[in-house]
Amino acid sequence: MTTIEKKQLRHRASLAELEDTAWRLSREILEMTTRAKSGHPSSSLSAIDIMTALYFSGIMRYATEEPDWPERDRFILSKGHAAPALYAVLAEAGYFDPDLLSTLRESGSPLEGHPNMRALPGVEASTGSLGQGLSLGLGQALAARVDGLEYRVYVLIGDGESDEGQIWEAAMAAAKYQVDNLTAVLDYNEYQQTGPVNEVMPSLEPVGDKWESFGWDVREIDGHDMRQVLAALQEVPRVTDQPQIIIAHTMKGRGLSPFEKDAVNRKHGEPLTEAELETALAELDEQHATAVADRVEQPDLTPEDVHGEV
Repeated sequence: MTTIEKKQLRHRASLAELEDTAWRLSREILEMTTRAKSGHPSSSLSAIDIMTALYFSGIMRYATEEPDWPERDRFILSKGHAAPALYAVLAEAGYFDPDLLSTLRESGSPLEGHPNMRALPGVEASTGSLGQGLSLGLGQALAARVDGLEYRVYVLIGDGESDEGQIWEAAMAAAKYQVDNLTAVLDYNEYQQTGPVNEVMPSLEPVGDKWESFGWDVREIDGHDMRQVLAALQEVPRVTDQPQIIIAHTMKGRGLSPFEKDAVNRKHGEPLTEAELETALAELDEQHATAVADRVEQPDLTPEDVHGEV
C-alpha cells in the first residue's frame, strides 16, 4: 500500500454523516461568532456544506499528524472572512483541540479574523485580501507538476470577490497551462458586503458561460444539497487538460431568519445577538430534522467513486 493510499481515506463519512457534521459545524459557527461578538457567520454558513464534503467524504487526502505531508491535497479559502467555517472544519478533522474555537478573534489566539498559515496547522494560505486565493492555488497546483507530485488543489472563492480582476487573470493562466489538478468552487450566495452581487457588479452574469469561455470545465449545483456537492466533487478529478469550477448556488446565512431579515447583505460581517442566536439555532435544528426525515439510504462510497479507477 502506498503512502497516499494509507492516508487518503482517513475520513470517509456517509452522506447522512456528512449532513450531520455540516449541521453540527453550522451550530459551532453561530455559537463561536456570537461568543466573540465578531466574525462572519453568514458567509461561513453558505460554505460549510462544501467544506464538510471536501474534508470528510474521502475527497481530500491529508494527515493531521503530518500537516506538511508533501503529497497532501490543498484547500485554500480565498474568501478568508469565512474563517469560522475553516476553523470548525479543521478542529473537526483533528488539526487542533476543538476547545480552541472558543478563543475566536481573541488577542493572542491563532484563530484570527482571517486565516493565518503561520499561526494554525492545516491552513494552506493566509487569505483575507480578496481575489488572491485562486492565484495562490494555481501556483501550488503548478508546483505539484514541477515536483512530480499528484496532489490536487481546491480553492473556495466568493461571488463578491469575483469582481476582482486577479481572479480572471488566474483563470486565464490556469486554462493556458491546462492545470487539471486545480478545482475552484464558487460560493454563489448572491450577496457581498455592500449589497446584492447582481447590483454591485451586474456584469458578473452569466457567470457559468464566462468561466467556460475562459477554458474551464464548468458544473453548477445546489451548494446545500450534499448529494449534489459530492457528485460534483467526485467528477472533477476525471477531467483532464483543463481546470474545473463548481458553481455552488448557496444561501448567505443558510436561510435562517435573523440573516434573511437583512435585505442589504444578509448581515455581512455581523455576529448574531444572543436572542438572534437562539432563533437561528432553533431554525437550524428544524432544517436538520426535516433533512433527516427525508433521507433515503445511500450506498457507501468506494475509493473508485471518489478518485476514479485506481
